[in-house]
Amino acid sequence: MLNPELKTLIEEYIKPAGVTNKRVLSALSEIPRHEFVLPQYRDYAYQDMPLPIGEGQTISQPSLVGTMTQLLRLKGNEKVLEIGTGSGYQAAILSKLARQIYSAETIKKLADKARKTLQEQGIKNVKVVLGNGTMGLPKYAPYDAIIVTAGVPTIPQSLIDQLKEGGRLVIPIGEEIDLQELFVGVKKNNNLALEDIEPVRFVPLVGKYGWEK
Repeated sequence: MLNPELKTLIEEYIKPAGVTNKRVLSALSEIPRHEFVLPQYRDYAYQDMPLPIGEGQTISQPSLVGTMTQLLRLKGNEKVLEIGTGSGYQAAILSKLARQIYSAETIKKLADKARKTLQEQGIKNVKVVLGNGTMGLPKYAPYDAIIVTAGVPTIPQSLIDQLKEGGRLVIPIGEEIDLQELFVGVKKNNNLALEDIEPVRFVPLVGKYGWEK
């Protein structure tokens, strides 16, 4: 039976935000967000708001998770790269929608905790890798889709290179470190055709092709 708080969140916030894909809505309804937040914030888990997860990082508000996931247009057999594992919540949603998820996280404490939470939830098709997200994960490339859950000043070429032709990239881009525009790009002839979706605010992606520490 669907958690009443989660049902309210979906009906009053996620759907009105424009998330209409039935598979995405189903995935959001299957993942208990409270398991991916710190104990002191569990009372707020089903409000449409970002929450701290430790190490200066956050879990995004569910409506934005739904929007970004929907933009990937996953059918079920894809190999997906996520940059910025965080708590593992976004990866858990993706696990219901694609064949295999590879997720890169630069902070060991978060990577370890996300692995543990995903394991506890019985999710077996997510591989969390400790590494710099701006470099992507070339070992497992190419990917059908890539999602970046931290802001970048420009799109790392490494991610474009690791995306399959016709693949989709969802990424927050902005010249200011804490304010971005959400873009979706489709790879055509080794270039990205970009569409601007909406203003967003993410923590910065730190690394060689992101922001400096």
